[in-house]
This record gives sequence, structure tokens and C-alpha cells, in this order.
Amino acid sequence: MSAQTSGNNSLTSLQKDVAPFYTSSEGSMSEIKEGDNDAVEDWITGWRLTTVLLGVTLVSFLMLLDTSIISTAIPIITHEFNSLVDVGWYGSAYQLASAALQPLTGRVYANFSAKWTYIGFFFIFEVGSLICGVATSSKMLIVGRAIAGMGTSGISNGTFTIIAGCVPMHKRPPIIGLIMGISQFGLVIGPLIGGAFTEYSTWRWCFYINLPVGALVAALLFFIRVPDETRKPAPRQVIGTLHRELDLIGFVLFAPFAIMLLLALQYGGNQYAWNSATVIGLFCGSAGTFIAFLVWEYFKGDKAMIPLSVMKQPVILSSCLVFGFLMSLLYTVTYYLPIFFQAAKGVSPMMSGVYLLPTILTQLFAAGLSGFLVQRLGYYLPFVVMGSVVNAIADGLLSTFLPSTSTGKWIGYQILAGFGQGIGLQMPVIAVQNNLPTSLIPVAMALTMFFSTFFGALFLSFANTILTNSLQTLVPKYAPAVSPATVIAAGATDLKSAVSAADLPGVLIAYAKSTDRVMYLCVGAACGCFLFSWGMGWKDIRAKNRTSAA
Repeated sequence: MSAQTSGNNSLTSLQKDVAPFYTSSEGSMSEIKEGDNDAVEDWITGWRLTTVLLGVTLVSFLMLLDTSIISTAIPIITHEFNSLVDVGWYGSAYQLASAALQPLTGRVYANFSAKWTYIGFFFIFEVGSLICGVATSSKMLIVGRAIAGMGTSGISNGTFTIIAGCVPMHKRPPIIGLIMGISQFGLVIGPLIGGAFTEYSTWRWCFYINLPVGALVAALLFFIRVPDETRKPAPRQVIGTLHRELDLIGFVLFAPFAIMLLLALQYGGNQYAWNSATVIGLFCGSAGTFIAFLVWEYFKGDKAMIPLSVMKQPVILSSCLVFGFLMSLLYTVTYYLPIFFQAAKGVSPMMSGVYLLPTILTQLFAAGLSGFLVQRLGYYLPFVVMGSVVNAIADGLLSTFLPSTSTGKWIGYQILAGFGQGIGLQMPVIAVQNNLPTSLIPVAMALTMFFSTFFGALFLSFANTILTNSLQTLVPKYAPAVSPATVIAAGATDLKSAVSAADLPGVLIAYAKSTDRVMYLCVGAACGCFLFSWGMGWKDIRAKNRTSAA
């Protein structure tokens, strides 16, 4: 009881710190929620709600589209800029910039208007996309990707923060499920659209496409009043103390930790041996910086980039870990199934995107279904547990793929995988929003999004390491006359021209079995979801709604 009281006191202190009480400048305040003096019930309905939801859905779709659309354009980009050594940075710069800034965005949303903060982050994303589109060198493209990643750091958190301010808790699950399902569609069709632009126009349209859609979103949101879920101080009162609120020293310590860790994973077994001084030095530097980061976060207390008073709550920690593992397996399946289809099945980049439709369509259906059922049944935990089990089974089946795998199997296994991903996708978000005071939701949501982005970046690096190292061991086994370096350099789409017809079957088997090993990583992530899901709590969200209504 004393530990629980201490934890609650810490949360109360942090709540008062991040969400000062004030009178709204955007109209009269509505009913104050009982038990949460910073919360405001000012829901919107009708065409205003539809317009806001359409805007944030388009932005979320663009964000995940931008994550994967570059994958099929990279070969052309590296040819134009002669920048094969920079390939890893085209994705890592984007993910790292987003992950490193993610926890800071919660403080920003907690102190400023959700609408204008959201538009600000989206503007940064658009600037980054423009720089990528007009890039004249590989370094300029990497800078543009990093700036776009900085913009996306506040988009996911902002989407859920805006929803929390627009609709009551019991109406959020189906809305969140629909938005997440549609946005995940962008992640899957990214390679398809990128392949089409690259083949029929120019790779630069992979980034230019964000600009006209961004103008539409700005038009949708600019003139609509979006209510904040909590009372916010006047901006001039916040600006003077913002440098203390954002924990910039924590960010300065975290960024090099993440960069050195991902560089070590990217270099290990590829450019350098695992026991080389470069890789060992990067791991040691990463570990040392991470220890310094943890010490600083403890010293900083509730004003830390990752507040320990929030992370100590079992529901929050479990939700962050579950969402991190779930998004990691989703990213990994979405990135590496097209590689299997392009390499082992020999289809074009466009068709590999088409072949992923069983996953994404089932995921969209399952996300909407789970949102509806949670709204009716009230409990989110059963859906997380079910999704974890289904994902483990489905990813295990995906790890059996060979060049000879029948159409019925790769479609059926994908349907199972899509169902597992969709059924539990929004549950960590629902758990976080249902178990904290409303003034802490922006901070907690930022942490949840941070775990998903950072885990995603790590797992994609793990997957790339597994793929390349597996090719180095399996190509000599199944195609002894072929050099593994030749296969790796050829990529997934150019194997037929890189090896002889006699050696091609063995190379295809090696590629298929290498992607199978990547799916083992997804099985591990699904098991992580199952293990940590039990800490998310057994709570009826309908009870909270009944209390608010009373």
C-alpha cells in the first residue's frame, strides 16, 4: 500500500508540473471531470469531428508511407549519387531522429495547444520531404530524412492526443483502430508506390507526394477548433521554462547512445568483423553513454526525458514494451516479406507490394473489429494476449517459406499474420489512455510512441544483420560456386543477372532461408508481447465512462 501511495504521489506531482491549470482562450470551458482537475470535457461531433479525424488520418498515413516508400527507390538513388555506403543512413537517419525526439514531444504537447503543436511538427516533416525531393547529393538526402524524422516524432503522439481531446474514452477504440489500420496501409503500399514512381517517373516523387497532401491537411485543420484534453498555460508563460521542461541534456546523451548502437549493429559482420576494434568500440561507447543517460534521468526526476515516476507504473511500462515489440514485428514483416517475394519468387518491386495485400487488408479488418469489440466488452487485455499468440504462430509459419511455397500457403499465412497484428495493435494506446490522469497522457503517449519507433529501428537493424550474415553462411552451402558478396551486392531484384542459371536455384534457397531466419526474430517479438502483456492490467474502460457520465 505504501509503495502504491508513493507512486500515486509521484504521479500527482508530475501531473501538476506538466499541466498547469488555466482558463482556455478558445472559448468557455466545459464540465470538469471529477477526480482530475486539469481535465476538460469539450468533445466535438459532426462535420468538425469528421474533418479533424480525416486530417490526422491522412498525416498518419503519410508518415508510415514515408517510412517504407524509399525502399524500392534506394537502388536508383545509390546509382545516381554513387552512394552505396550510405544506404543504411537513408532509413536510420529517419528512425533515429524520430526516436530520439519522441519523449520530448510529450512535454511540448503537455504545455502547448495540441492543434498548433501538431501542425508545427507536420510542417517540419514537410520541410524534410522537400529537402529530400530536391536533394543534389547523398548527404543532402540524409539531412532531409533526419529533418523529416524530427517532424514525425510528434505526429503519432499528437494524433492520439488530439483524439483524446475530441472524443470521450468509450468512443476512442474504434476510431483509433480505424486510423491505425489505414495508416498501416501506407506502410505496406509504400514499396508499391515507390516502385511505380521510380519506374514510370522519378524517385523524387517519393517525397514530393507529401507536399500536396500536406496542403490539404493544413486546409482541413487550420480553421477547425480542436479542443485540448487538459488546460494549458499561456505560451508566454511556458517559453521561459521550456529549456528545463524538455531535458535537453538527456537528449544529448541519448542520441549518441542510439547512433553508436545502430552503427555497431550495421557494421558487425558486414563492413567490419564482430570482434573488430571498431564494432567493439561502438558497443562500449554506446553502453557508457547509456549508463550516463540513466544516471542523468534519475537525477532529473520528474522533469526527465523519460520520467521514472511514469515508467515505474506497471501498466505504462508493459504497454510501452508491448507496443514496441508489436510495431517491431510489424515493421520487420512489412520490410522483409517483399524481399522474399522479389528474391525467391522473382517478382517486381510493384508486385511484391501487391503480394502483401493479404496482410494489410486483414490487419485493417482486425483493427476495426477489435476496436468495436473493446467498445462493447470493455476489456483490452484479451485482445493483446490473443494477438500475441496468433502472431507467434503466424510468424513461425512465415519462417517456413521457400521458393516452392504455394500461393495458398503464402496468402493464408499472411492472413493469419495480419489478424494477429491488427487485433492487438491499438490496445497499448487504449491501456495508456485509460490508466493515467488526462494531464499525463501526452507524456505517456510520447513514451509509448518512443518505444515503438526505437524498437522498430533496433529490430530493423537486427533483421538486416541476420539477413546479410545468413547469406554469407548459406550461399556457400547451397551455391558453392557463388560468392556471398556478389549476392549481397546484387540485392533482391538483380539476382538473375548476377549469378548463372545453374547456380540460381541454390542462391534462391539461400535467400529464402535467410529471410526465414529474420522471421524467427518476429516470433521472438511476439513472445515478448505475450510476456509483457499481462502487466497491462484488467480494467473495464466502460466503468470509467460511466463514472464520467455520472
